[in-house]
Amino acid sequence: MSDFDVLSRAGVDEAVFDLRPDYRALLIAVDGLVPGPSDDTSEALLQEAEESARLALAQYPVEELPHMASWREAYRAFGAKPQRTRNSAEALLRRAESGLPRVNRLTDVYNAISVIHQIPLGGEDLGRYRGAPRLIRADGSEQFDTTAAGEDVTEHPTAGEVVWCDDIGVTCRRWNWRQGRRTQLNDATTTALFILDALDPMTDDELHLVGDELVRNLLPLGPEVQTHRRLIVAGRGAANDE
Repeated sequence: MSDFDVLSRAGVDEAVFDLRPDYRALLIAVDGLVPGPSDDTSEALLQEAEESARLALAQYPVEELPHMASWREAYRAFGAKPQRTRNSAEALLRRAESGLPRVNRLTDVYNAISVIHQIPLGGEDLGRYRGAPRLIRADGSEQFDTTAAGEDVTEHPTAGEVVWCDDIGVTCRRWNWRQGRRTQLNDATTTALFILDALDPMTDDELHLVGDELVRNLLPLGPEVQTHRRLIVAGRGAANDE
């Protein structure tokens, strides 16, 4: 299945839009990536993100930043406790003061963009997907592969939980809280899927600008990097942009 086919088949269930009609998902598939360790470019971007977080948190507590407050409301709407299970962007913002993780240049880029723009942004190894990504409200039978106390375990989401999944199982629990091991980025990833999650007050234009910045920082990560993009929005169809 090509990157374009994966994006064209991706979907968000109406039950999710019923929960948050303002939700939008910007999906960006990237092929031709050349794996590599953290470098001077990714380090500079992470330092920019850390400074951005310091400035933002000097004005407001993290839970009062407008987009983070919206995500906390969304978590409560499906029964999660945002004080215990924070969206990925809030978790990174809270780490920024003591220093963001340095993983590899691909992960560093998307973590930095997430912090700078205060948006949950997930990165997945698209080559490990089976079928297309879908955002659903779980029935509780779905499988999620993770670790506990250093051991591989299989968990199940709670009924009604918002999860990303493919044909095999859950790839990310609680919308954008924790990714599964099977599809996580690794040091050999050459084809990736990035999911940018937006709620009001973030606008579509702002969301696309974040996508543009992500792509701009990914293009140098290989001589033949190609990207495909799709925006999924409730009630207004979807736009595809290569």
